Amino acid sequence: MNILWDFDGTLFDTYPAYAGIFSNVLNDEVSETEVYGKLKISFSHAIDHYQLTKEQVDELDRLKEKLDPTEFLPFDQVEEVLKWADKNVIMTHKDRMGVQAVLAAYGWEPYFTELVTMDNGFPRKPDTAAYQYLHDKYNIDLVVGDRELDLLPAKALGIATCMFQGNSEVADYRLDHYRDFFDVISSEVRPRSD
Repeated sequence: MNILWDFDGTLFDTYPAYAGIFSNVLNDEVSETEVYGKLKISFSHAIDHYQLTKEQVDELDRLKEKLDPTEFLPFDQVEEVLKWADKNVIMTHKDRMGVQAVLAAYGWEPYFTELVTMDNGFPRKPDTAAYQYLHDKYNIDLVVGDRELDLLPAKALGIATCMFQGNSEVADYRLDHYRDFFDVISSEVRPRSD
């Protein structure tokens, strides 16, 4: 099975660290829990919702750069799925250096055949261009993401979708924990034998 993964909130629990620095930029006037909910929609949604100034966005960017990669924890048992898959690829709006730093911190670089990041220049999700590129190259069987935005391009291309820790009518499958992956998904979608 060839799997296309979102990064933030799907492979790694990045939102708590981002919510912390976001709350800090807002002088702790907004709880991290509230910020987390806005970030789960998208980073740009949270920036717009809280009407951050250019100075606040610049401060947010500075604080993001200072985060240690180990502050982003991998979700339990996702590594077992990565080991099981034939090929794993990532499509994310994060920058390549940030993704590579987190993968290197956990020794996970070998699990991924290709990373498509904002540095590749593809339009942002839900545009299908990056997914089409990866699907043409790797014949993707499943897309896993934590937001509907991650699944919409796959659905448009006819690729099976899995929502992680969320709800969406777009999702073919839904998981709260990766320990359930093999019961929920692999029983219906088998890895390639070629």
